[in-house]
Amino acid sequence: MKSAVHFGAGNIGRGFIGLLLHQAGFHVTFVDVNPATVDAINARRCYRVRFAAPDTAPVLVEGIAAVHGGNTADVAHAVAGANLVTTAVGPGILRHIAPAIAAGLQARDAARPPTAVIACENLIGASDLLGQLVREALPPGATVPAVFANCAVDRIVPLQQPDPADPLAVTVEPFCEWVIDAAGFNSLPAPALPGAMFVNGLQSYIERKLFTVNTGHAALAYLGHRAGCRFIHEAMARSEIRAVTAGALRESGAGLVARHRFNPAEHAAYVGKVLERFANPLLPDEVVRVGRAPLRKLGRAERLVAPACLALAAGFTPDNLARVIAAALSFDFAGDPEALVLQTELRADGPASVLARHTGLPAGHELHRLVLAYCPHLLTPA
Repeated sequence: MKSAVHFGAGNIGRGFIGLLLHQAGFHVTFVDVNPATVDAINARRCYRVRFAAPDTAPVLVEGIAAVHGGNTADVAHAVAGANLVTTAVGPGILRHIAPAIAAGLQARDAARPPTAVIACENLIGASDLLGQLVREALPPGATVPAVFANCAVDRIVPLQQPDPADPLAVTVEPFCEWVIDAAGFNSLPAPALPGAMFVNGLQSYIERKLFTVNTGHAALAYLGHRAGCRFIHEAMARSEIRAVTAGALRESGAGLVARHRFNPAEHAAYVGKVLERFANPLLPDEVVRVGRAPLRKLGRAERLVAPACLALAAGFTPDNLARVIAAALSFDFAGDPEALVLQTELRADGPASVLARHTGLPAGHELHRLVLAYCPHLLTPA
């Protein structure tokens, strides 16, 4: 049987990538640092995936195992025997798992074909980054018996309500998209993954997803938090928030259509479908979960600033995206360390300095000016 090692046994790992790997016929070994999750997987050897849609039957994922991420020897052993390695741990964690992956690749049977590694993260070039980190963890001059293929992933997996009778069960939306760069496999055959789509020219798919789904999600989170909403679908129900979010995606879409020559009507339909997904009341996703890590999400290549700059380059004024960026500056959720740092910096240095520091936009940049125009109102306590 084909073997896959997946780093990250959280809700996304179980409800998205782990499910698709199981459906593709892989025996899946999860790697996670949560002892309770690892123990539960090894005790039960299965979990149930439920779908946030009426009349959609759950799926049972069986024949699984788990290894604690802190046990480098066991992780390396699992990687050494795997046909495929995937991740869903968050971009910042890739550097922490790279040494164990490197050790496993070194320990593999030299007669086997290279291992396929796919980092399923919301980051452009995530697999390239992981490949670089793995090479850095290997001895100088060592070959890397693996190929690293970038991908774009899309499935909404909200925070879960604990189920004591079935602690590993996870609820996800029915829609999912896993687009993998076929060029990343070089001359090797790509793994058989019926739930994935292999393409040449992944960049357009990555940017379409990040600058539509992630941009819209962030807009609803930051605007919704400002308005006192708890859930994403509640924010969508507010006409003023929905209007700004839809406007932001029109601006992002204008930049994407110009950059990648998308069919305008097809992209508009894609945006409409994304907005429908956000409105699903069966996906009670909290705005504070979606909005967490605002400093990272304000980055120059991230989901707010990058599409706004694309719109500017295409000749469109990103007024709604500027409103969202200003709302992101006001994100003050006490449970998020980055939000606390952001608010401390704002009090000390003011929005103009903080905006330049975290977005990379100089003070004279048009987007910098647009955002600051909305900061006095959005930084005033509601």
